[in-house]
Amino acid sequence: MIPFRLRLAIEALTDGGVIACPAEAVWGLSCDPWNVDAVERVLALKRRPEHKGLILVAGDVVQIAPFLQSLAPALQRKVMLSWPGPNTWLLPHRNLLPELVTGEHDTVAIRVTAHPMLAALCRAWGGPLVSTSANRAGRQAPRDLFQVRRYFPTGLDAVVPGTVNRAARPSVIRDVHSDRVLRS
Repeated sequence: MIPFRLRLAIEALTDGGVIACPAEAVWGLSCDPWNVDAVERVLALKRRPEHKGLILVAGDVVQIAPFLQSLAPALQRKVMLSWPGPNTWLLPHRNLLPELVTGEHDTVAIRVTAHPMLAALCRAWGGPLVSTSANRAGRQAPRDLFQVRRYFPTGLDAVVPGTVNRAARPSVIRDVHSDRVLRS
């Protein structure tokens, strides 16, 4: 049975909404990555340029399996051994996502979360979600719900309860083919 607060978030996502939810290190904004209107709302709330792309977060590897299929077995193994956890990988998107999610890139940033509430949300949703820090571009990422509400007094359709690990840092972003670290 899905807890009440997650049901509210799922209803908001189904209706094309934007929600706030805790992740490993900071609070994030999430939406259905295949709902272009919802993705546009996230980008507008953050004032984030479309060309940069967004991160997808999943509750388990099965939810992002289509993005792993084109990888060599050794690369698949490397990625899967790093999850769940704070490791975001740039993987070939194979045109499976709207351009607003991938930006100008031929890869998409994907993470399988270790945060119990976010993982439960993705599993209840049945697939990956957009996950981007809940702040306007250039501002500090929020570590508590108070900051999220200060940044976004309006515009959020639901809030998933929970907390972040204050000791954690945002996920490392790494290219799967070159192993180059884009964010550490």
